[in-house]
Amino acid sequence: MKNLLTFIAGLLFGLGLIVSGMTNPYKVIGFLDLFGRWDPSLMFVMLGAIPVAFFGFNFIEKKRTTIFNEPLHLSGKTHLNKALVVGSLIFGAGWALAGFCPGPALVSLGSGNTSALIFVVAMSAGMAFHDHLYKPIFNPKST
Repeated sequence: MKNLLTFIAGLLFGLGLIVSGMTNPYKVIGFLDLFGRWDPSLMFVMLGAIPVAFFGFNFIEKKRTTIFNEPLHLSGKTHLNKALVVGSLIFGAGWALAGFCPGPALVSLGSGNTSALIFVVAMSAGMAFHDHLYKPIFNPKST
């Protein structure tokens, strides 16, 4: 039952990304092109997502367990730091240049999108580089 509900949730998320246009990199780049051919349609996707995320996060922070009564592992970090700001800038630059963020890129792989494949490979390399670079800081016993 747990696997079926997980599959249905993932399928619903993927379909939502497709229907909203988030898997189309040209639509995303058009949204970010404020001084060119700006496409405001993704603003409505974001405006719809904000209240869902707000109430959803408030709910899970109080409950602290999944619907299967398994513990949730929330970050607990509530302050800005240099790593968060730099990482956000890198994420935003990648999103603006490629028109993908991680979820939509993975969904786009299913359509055989070559750009999505290149993005996912580069993203995976960046994640592996980060883990290698920061491994001694986060887990000093593993060195």
